[in-house]
Amino acid sequence: MGDSTGTRFRAVFEATYGPVRRYVHRRGVTGGWADDVVAETFLVAWRRLDVVPVDDPLPWMLAVARNVWLNHERRERRYGAVVGRLPVPPPAPAPEEPVDPDDVGLVRRAVAALDPVDQEILRLVAWEGLAPVQAAQVLGCSPVAARVRLHRARQRVSRELAKRSAGSGQNSSEDRLVREASDD
Repeated sequence: MGDSTGTRFRAVFEATYGPVRRYVHRRGVTGGWADDVVAETFLVAWRRLDVVPVDDPLPWMLAVARNVWLNHERRERRYGAVVGRLPVPPPAPAPEEPVDPDDVGLVRRAVAALDPVDQEILRLVAWEGLAPVQAAQVLGCSPVAARVRLHRARQRVSRELAKRSAGSGQNSSEDRLVREASDD
């Protein structure tokens, strides 16, 4: 990025960011969508900086923001139309047996004590219901590496549960939870 290009973009950004953001919000776009519309507006400005008027960039920026906003609205309408045509999925079955909230809290704390890589492989298999070979695709590793990671993560969570429940008399329910999470 040339120094003059960076300086020029900074000047456009500083002069128009507030008004562009207000424009987007006043059109009813909020939250992350508003951030996306504003960011895309400035991305267009960056790419087309040579045509942004030097003397008064605001009208040009608002025109871009309007186009980005209208494109966003069209995408949302199309998305809504497609989703409206999809069949409603059947409700998820209820758990087979109630789980004690204390057990859930204990397991969550044990998993939270693991490193993020171990947490992710456990969540992919236990929460998302993926097989280790599918989790490997998500993680970008080989199926063998995923199985090894899963095995080690299960061992670590078992040790963590044993540490946390030492002397609490909760071993039987915790063992059941670990076995359920271990089933492939």
